[in-house]
Amino acid sequence: MSAPLDPNLYYLGNFHTALAWIGERYGDLLGDDELAFLQAFAELPQPSQALLVRLIMRKGPHFRASKLSYAEIGDIATAAEPLLRLGWLIEDAVLDLAELFALLRKDELIARFDELAALRTAKKSEQLLALLPLYSEALPFAHWCPQLDRLYSLTAGPLCDRLRLLFFGNLAQDWSEFVLAELGIYRYETVEIGPDARGFRSRRDVDDYLHLQHCRDLFEAGLPVAEVLDQLGEFGSDNPHLARRHAKLLFRLGQQLEREGELPAAAALYAASLHDEARRRRVRVLEKLGECQQAHDLAILALTAPRNDAEAQALERALPRLQRQLGLPRQPRKAPAEAGLIELELPQPDAFSVEWAVQQHLHDEGAPAFYVENTLVCGLFGLLCWEAIFAPLPGAFFHPFHAAPVDLHDADFRSRREALFARCLARLEDGSHAEAIRATYAAKYGVVSPFVHWTVLTPELLETALHCLPPAHLRAWFERLLGDIRANRAGMPDLIQFWPAERRYRMIEVKGPGDRLQDNQKRWLDFCARHGMPVDVCYVRWSAPA
Repeated sequence: MSAPLDPNLYYLGNFHTALAWIGERYGDLLGDDELAFLQAFAELPQPSQALLVRLIMRKGPHFRASKLSYAEIGDIATAAEPLLRLGWLIEDAVLDLAELFALLRKDELIARFDELAALRTAKKSEQLLALLPLYSEALPFAHWCPQLDRLYSLTAGPLCDRLRLLFFGNLAQDWSEFVLAELGIYRYETVEIGPDARGFRSRRDVDDYLHLQHCRDLFEAGLPVAEVLDQLGEFGSDNPHLARRHAKLLFRLGQQLEREGELPAAAALYAASLHDEARRRRVRVLEKLGECQQAHDLAILALTAPRNDAEAQALERALPRLQRQLGLPRQPRKAPAEAGLIELELPQPDAFSVEWAVQQHLHDEGAPAFYVENTLVCGLFGLLCWEAIFAPLPGAFFHPFHAAPVDLHDADFRSRREALFARCLARLEDGSHAEAIRATYAAKYGVVSPFVHWTVLTPELLETALHCLPPAHLRAWFERLLGDIRANRAGMPDLIQFWPAERRYRMIEVKGPGDRLQDNQKRWLDFCARHGMPVDVCYVRWSAPA
């Protein structure tokens, strides 16, 4: 049995845990270089292991030796030698001028380049622009700055990123998740994760994810759309998560072409994308191109089975324009339900929002008002349906740091848990929902949830809401959330005011001078009004200074 690690090497212990997890669950997906890494890493001296993990967790890939100092590692040069022999670090990386500027202090740059004597007070960015025409050749650090420092450059970064992708199932999370959880900054729900639970089914899924990420990085770095598409190639995947990532990338590329005025190419990309917003944007682009009949036919077809409420709303708005341009009779549109109206004139606060000003104005001891926006309804839903949301279904969780199930936004999220959601929502019918919500609040307080914002959902707000909100209204809100979680978690009214003595409430959407209702807000207001839920829109104007 190996000796326990020094507590200062907590990060190394976490990395060992992750590598063991990867080896157990993804051994059949690992390439030769990754298998060789796992074996070679285990055989390294502990200081070398620790140094590599430290560098992996830092922004790189270039590191000056004089900037590396870790008491638990000791002599950096000694720890680096085995990594240099393996090629995981190199000392002769070629740097361009911008990379050199990122590594040197301003005084070091002035000492190195005589041309900067006259630009001593300029910003580093201005100094760089001045020198770029003079120094276009990339050189090793030792050529740029003889005798100044040793430079270590991490070459194992991409391989470790692949391992990180296998562990987390995405590249948005990194190794700091271990530390944040250990420090209690984040607390994750404990979900039973079987040895066969993993985020990727095949090596191709891993490679496809990395390919899509590479293309997205190129696009975000400013590469023209045509060149990104050349890099992307004929992509296809039967993995639903990868198919969605591909659809989103095509949609974003289409948006860029639309901004650039390349409308036919944008329409083609929208047609190829299965992103939720692609069809409505294609209708809009076809209209701009004068292809009104094609746009009309696509809108009619899409409205037979809209992907979500947002698409239906956008297409219903476009149809009258298209019908008018085609000389077709206008089809009657469903009038939105009317919310109540409040008009206020208030003194403008110095440092607070218009929502805060209205909340302060309306708040009364017998009728407290809370600024909740999307947090109250979502929080009550998350507490009541906690067991369904965090059910350990196959593919939903595959590491200990999930803030939400992986399939949260999938079309079959509810159907996969139908019996669990039915059991949770049934508590609204028999009156046991309040006690169930209180119990979850007490048991799970502080645990990361995709729905519960603990700092907003205070005990006072929770108890007041449970006292005043009718179960039938909660049921209607929760059903709408489950219909489209991604879209319907936003757009709810800003404020809620309660009259506890009468067990009633009203929701209030606040608009300051010049503000207009957003589409998702209109959908929520219409929904609430149609279901007999008290909801108002409050328009505020600022009173003239005294």
